[in-house]
Amino acid sequence: MSCQHNLLFLLLCGFAALSVSQKTCGKDLLVGTSCIIKMTTKNNEKPNEFKWTHDTNGDILRLRGGNIKNAKGVSKEEDGSLRFESVSLKDTGTYTYTAYNSDGTEIGKGEVEIKVYANAPKPTVTFNCTTTTTTLICNTGNRKDLTVSWYEEGKPIPNDKNTLVLTPTQLQGNKQYSCEAHNPVSKTQSDRKTVSCDGPGLTKLFGFDFWLMVGILAGGGALLLLLVCVLVICACRSCHQRTKRLQDEEEFRLADLTQGPTGTNRSKQTARGQPAPPIPLEDPMPCNPSPETPPRTQNQPKAQIRARPPPPPQDDDEEDPPPLPRPRNKQHRTKRNQEPYRPIE
Repeated sequence: MSCQHNLLFLLLCGFAALSVSQKTCGKDLLVGTSCIIKMTTKNNEKPNEFKWTHDTNGDILRLRGGNIKNAKGVSKEEDGSLRFESVSLKDTGTYTYTAYNSDGTEIGKGEVEIKVYANAPKPTVTFNCTTTTTTLICNTGNRKDLTVSWYEEGKPIPNDKNTLVLTPTQLQGNKQYSCEAHNPVSKTQSDRKTVSCDGPGLTKLFGFDFWLMVGILAGGGALLLLLVCVLVICACRSCHQRTKRLQDEEEFRLADLTQGPTGTNRSKQTARGQPAPPIPLEDPMPCNPSPETPPRTQNQPKAQIRARPPPPPQDDDEEDPPPLPRPRNKQHRTKRNQEPYRPIE
């Protein structure tokens, strides 16, 4: 009885192994899977000749005239089906077959597409805190074939992006978050992580270090204040120089009006309102010239009398201005010269 049981057990194991070895390849396969791509013919007729072709690798399996030519990693089944010992990423693509009977008549033709995926890696969760939001990042190793799912306290969140943005209200309670990376044939979930941005957790501002941004903003503000101070000082100096220049121009204009156009005419009053001294007249010609004084000829040029400078300005506080000097009168000297010479007896 025991021998019969052992025989039955071996028979069942053989059927199980046969069913596993004859697994049909689906469209999505995991790396390392062993499967078969079935060939379909008319009336399930066994082909005498056939050919399997890959869209990128070319001919990978061919039976012609009893000779078999196959690529590495694939083999032929009795009915002409294509067996993969262990699929890899390079096996992804479209497979086309053509089958003929002994008469050379085509009895089967078709194509099958498969896509091979690698196991999804275990992702990790990191986060960056700012003053307004907190960003969670699911790191999957830059895999393009993976899709991300987010979980809050084990419950799924409707978000399929690699980042999850949370507001301060959503972060209340120090909840735990995790992400899952998956493809059509595998999936892996990260460890749960408690997200808290209280106190020292606030290390980012606009994507940069918080204290670095504070230092940059403080330095920029100080530089701006210094620039404003320099501009104000330059504007004040320019205004002062302009006012001084206008005053100088006004003084020059008043001086020109006082001297007159030719320099001979003078103003009746000085700059402080005092009367100007009279202009000295030329020496008159004596009526009876003495013999000692030779008469003046017409050719003798007249001596130019230098005009006296105006008196110094007087302060307004003085009540009576000093008397003005008068020109020297030469009449007495002239009369003395007119008396005749008398010898002393």
